[in-house]
Amino acid sequence: MSSEIVFGLETAAWPALLVDPRGVVVRANASALTVFGPVLSAAAPPLSSVWPVNGETTEQFFARWEQKPFASAPLKFKTVNGAVAEFSTTICTFNKDGRKWFVLQLLPANASAPAAPESTGEKDAGADASALLNKQKLDCALQLARTVSLDFNNALTSILGHTSLLLSKAESGHPWRHSLMEVEKSAARAAEISNELGVFSQQEKQTQRVPPGNLNEVLTRCVDFFKNNEGAKVTWNANLEKELFTARFEEAKMQQALTKVLENAVDAVNGSGQVLVQTRNVELTTPAQDRNVKLTEGAHVCVEISDNGAGIEAVNLPRVFEPFFTTKKPPHRGLGLALVYGIVSNHGGGVAISSEPGKGASVRIYLPAEKQLVSQSLASDASLHGVESILVVDDEGMLLTMAETILSEYGYKVFTINNGQKALTLLSREDLKVDLLITDVVMPTMGGRELIERARQLQPQLKILCMSGTSVPPDQQLGLTYLQKPFTTRDLLSKVRGALGKN
Repeated sequence: MSSEIVFGLETAAWPALLVDPRGVVVRANASALTVFGPVLSAAAPPLSSVWPVNGETTEQFFARWEQKPFASAPLKFKTVNGAVAEFSTTICTFNKDGRKWFVLQLLPANASAPAAPESTGEKDAGADASALLNKQKLDCALQLARTVSLDFNNALTSILGHTSLLLSKAESGHPWRHSLMEVEKSAARAAEISNELGVFSQQEKQTQRVPPGNLNEVLTRCVDFFKNNEGAKVTWNANLEKELFTARFEEAKMQQALTKVLENAVDAVNGSGQVLVQTRNVELTTPAQDRNVKLTEGAHVCVEISDNGAGIEAVNLPRVFEPFFTTKKPPHRGLGLALVYGIVSNHGGGVAISSEPGKGASVRIYLPAEKQLVSQSLASDASLHGVESILVVDDEGMLLTMAETILSEYGYKVFTINNGQKALTLLSREDLKVDLLITDVVMPTMGGRELIERARQLQPQLKILCMSGTSVPPDQQLGLTYLQKPFTTRDLLSKVRGALGKN
């Protein structure tokens, strides 16, 4: 059972335990084994072997957390040398296969500290502890989010699959067709939320060397979206560095992070204030610090988004990156800034926030950079056009429509098919030339990898681009070029050029 649960905390610098509903430790990371010793290496060790519960059983203690999916408590544990030490313990609960499971992460109680003060450029122990505590809470929530997202996606796949099947059988005038379409629409919305959780939970660092991007261009595009959708009441001001350093980032993810920050700024000014967006180069000869963000010596780029809204209360400021923490009313779920933190951290950067009640807030995103200017040719569309024939295979109709619209607009001849078997039938035609196959990895009946293997038997020289909604395999399985969802128009066109060997 435990092997089926995503733990994700094996390399954490603090002790972490996965505990089953009976109070048995089914997983302990390396740090926990170091702190508590071989007692946790025994077969099915009870949590009580390291946690001397006073006055209640392990089951009784956990029963008090039934309504708390995420909480913290000061608890005392027995360490390897027999001493009793207090830990600030984050407790994360989740359901799997009808049972409740618990993840405990332990930070020494004396490491807890208030939020770090404004940057002084000096090392700050309080900032270190605060950052570690934030990471501990984030990692615990990531484990919960991964489990929820995986199970939720499986359920939604079934709902959408059966609904689509019934719709395909129902004639246009069928009295149930409208209700089925509403079910499909609701499931699609739920899928968006699940995808949000899935993206949030992907904590792996960027392992591939992504191409340089133009942060000015991405930020401008995000601001334009809000200008067009939030009316003319918000006053937008921009101060963008004209000779910005080069930074490497996944455009779709960084666009998602910037959009979240801009969304918060627009909410803060209540649709009628001022929002300032800035970019600048940061060159450091010695390490420095901006609140909780440690900056190494060298080159960085900074995006700063400020507003003159109500600001953030001092008591809430240390918690803004906590998953599921929010002062907003539903439907806000408290994942926004945690998502931003995760995306930026995975790119090797950091996020700092300063605010005073009544004086607005400022969010600063730092990314490592290279001391060369971004190429303005990145903004040119001319090199993204083509005339080749492309076959797109995906079981999601909306994605097929989007891909056909974009690729056709840029000159490509496009065929779209919703399953692998039909794709193989098309590829076997001698009268049809296909230069590039774009296929999703996960599809019903015939998965993307099976389709790729069989397609190569039909056309050994066929170029292939593989779309994936999960993390890209580090070993680049099958020698494929990968396009990770979500992706932008430019991501798609650039990957197509690369797969065709035109870069």
